Amino acid sequence: MRVCIPTEEDRGIESIVYGHFGSAQYFVICDMETDETKTLENKNQHHAHGTCSPMATLEGESVDSVIVGGIGKGAISGLNYAGIKVYQSKEGTVQDNVEALKNGELNELTPQNACAGHDHGGGCGN
Repeated sequence: MRVCIPTEEDRGIESIVYGHFGSAQYFVICDMETDETKTLENKNQHHAHGTCSPMATLEGESVDSVIVGGIGKGAISGLNYAGIKVYQSKEGTVQDNVEALKNGELNELTPQNACAGHDHGGGCGN
């Protein structure tokens, strides 16, 4: 399984998970079977609120799941439509969260429990 985790820094599996998908500086892609990692710079982070294009952000990378602190309804819907599950991160590093996913400790996010929108008095429920 390949998992994508947004981060603010480029430190591979030692990076701290970032609080929101669309505005993350980087995405760390981890292959849970081979333990290989790859970091992508988020070239789509300056989109208008609600217009994140997750598949463009991932630059065509094949991933099975995303682990994130917060994410909007549209991004979850787009990822789910592409067959990608989204999980709520726990505090810590990419490595901590990959282990938590392996152990079944992370909750799946759905459009119903997505971030409500920072510009409209809402926020992330994390």
